[in-house]
Amino acid sequence: MAKKSFSLISDYNQVTGINISIRQFLDGEKVEQHLCNGLEICLTEALNNVIKHSYKGEQNHKIDVNVAVDSKMMEIQIVDEGESRENLEIKELNFDPEDIDNLPESGMGLYIIKQLMDELDYYKLNGKNYFVLRKFLL
Repeated sequence: MAKKSFSLISDYNQVTGINISIRQFLDGEKVEQHLCNGLEICLTEALNNVIKHSYKGEQNHKIDVNVAVDSKMMEIQIVDEGESRENLEIKELNFDPEDIDNLPESGMGLYIIKQLMDELDYYKLNGKNYFVLRKFLL
């Protein structure tokens, strides 16, 4: 299993750069482009959520992203030391995708992540929050 760790600070301007670095790593591991595209959407949403909710928009807090991939699965672990969530409740959203003026204003990020990934896990351990995304490659 190939593994690599990445770090950024809680600044929205760093999210694109970390996505580029992770994509380069996954390209080197021959992960299909459409899977990388989906992961990039999920990572952007998840990292923005950490910055907004866990760190309350404050900059200069550390976020680690650990990536592991083999022929069967890709696992991304996002680790922060901010405020933890009560749970990982992801609401089902009922909306008309054709009615763009009435899309839900919140809750879309986790919903999108749930649709694109195969497994999600969230837990707190030793003062750190862990959000784990898994995608099966077979």
